[in-house]
Amino acid sequence: MGYRLLHWGPIVALSIVSSISTFTILCHVEWWPLQTKGAFVDMFVFLLWNFLTLFNFFRAAFKGPGLVPYGWTPENPDDRKSLQYCTICEGYKVPRSHHCRKCQRCVMKMDHHCPWINNCLGHFNHANFTAFLFFAPCGCIHSLFILIPSLYRAIYRNYYIFYGTGREPIVDLGAISLIGSMLSVGLAFGVVLAVGGLFVVQLRSIIRNETGIETWIKDKAEYRDREEDEQDFVYPYHLGRWNNLRMVLHLKTRPELNGIWWPVRDGCNQFTLTEEQIKQKKEKRGRSVHYEVVRSFSGSLCPITYGLRVCCCPPCMDEQRVRLREREIVLVSRFRKHWLYGDKVHRLKSQSLIGDKGKRERGWFPRKCVRRLGVSHGDMKEYLCYEQSHYMNENSLNDKVHLNEDNSNENSEEEQEQEQDTKVDKKNI
Repeated sequence: MGYRLLHWGPIVALSIVSSISTFTILCHVEWWPLQTKGAFVDMFVFLLWNFLTLFNFFRAAFKGPGLVPYGWTPENPDDRKSLQYCTICEGYKVPRSHHCRKCQRCVMKMDHHCPWINNCLGHFNHANFTAFLFFAPCGCIHSLFILIPSLYRAIYRNYYIFYGTGREPIVDLGAISLIGSMLSVGLAFGVVLAVGGLFVVQLRSIIRNETGIETWIKDKAEYRDREEDEQDFVYPYHLGRWNNLRMVLHLKTRPELNGIWWPVRDGCNQFTLTEEQIKQKKEKRGRSVHYEVVRSFSGSLCPITYGLRVCCCPPCMDEQRVRLREREIVLVSRFRKHWLYGDKVHRLKSQSLIGDKGKRERGWFPRKCVRRLGVSHGDMKEYLCYEQSHYMNENSLNDKVHLNEDNSNENSEEEQEQEQDTKVDKKNI
């Protein structure tokens, strides 16, 4: 599991924590030496913040969110129609689970893939991740109360030497220590603002018993076009603030729930959210548009050949780019001014169509490399069949032309050989 730390996210996070801790301890020893009981207690509290921060960081990274078993199928076959099928994991997605493109697995109660722990945030590591978001700003606030007075004493060191009473602590920092302490102050302020803000967001989600993805589904459910006899959507997992907090924030090593089945409020069932998501995806497919690739795209993050506007206005997403070749078909579902997002729809029978078993190829690509097709979603397979037959007819016609050329070449060679034989016979005569 050590590979979890071999990523830019954990390396940057641990570097920030170690930098702030190192220079805080250095300044603490200079400003408030450990000869008094108060200094010892203060240092102990600061080291406790560090321990709790790192403990929950490593627990969140290594414990993991909880993964849906490969090929999972509900015991009741009738429940399959209310669940989504994952073609990559070759099984059904349990309620509240989603497939992570980075981990290549279906994750229980997935919130998002966090680059700082290089893992997904989900059912089993939600409590440790939230504790990490709480203890890190607390430790940085404590650090600021040590670093700022120490830097002040270090900058005005000569003043306290010549005009002080002699009872003030003299903080003597070298050039490297002084610069490092200043940088640590900036890093500590950044952690308090950024990580503290993320903690508030996570705490609000816990109180509502929602993940980031479920909040998005809930918001889209409010403006989705509904049928006349269809009832309004009710979020099924909001059980009250106290019950929602107890479900995530606890002192146990593992949650009581198994991550597959969840308690729901009255009037809802296990598949209320999943059925709403299926309807939203169906509506999304109806709005999707087919495009044909007219210019190849390498999947580069900064395609300079498509112009500066395309490079300077990339989609603000962590989603990947997709490689495209000419004549390929793409089903576009998201639109930006200079970029599009969609799934590749393969032409040949040897390649699977969208929705069949197999790995989906999707991502962002420049708008300039495609042109819109005037083909509806329902007629797309018919169009592909026509394209395939046209492609095969072209190949067969080319094969016939090459065959005729080969036959004509063979006939001309035979005629030349016959002429040479007749010339030799005439000479002999």
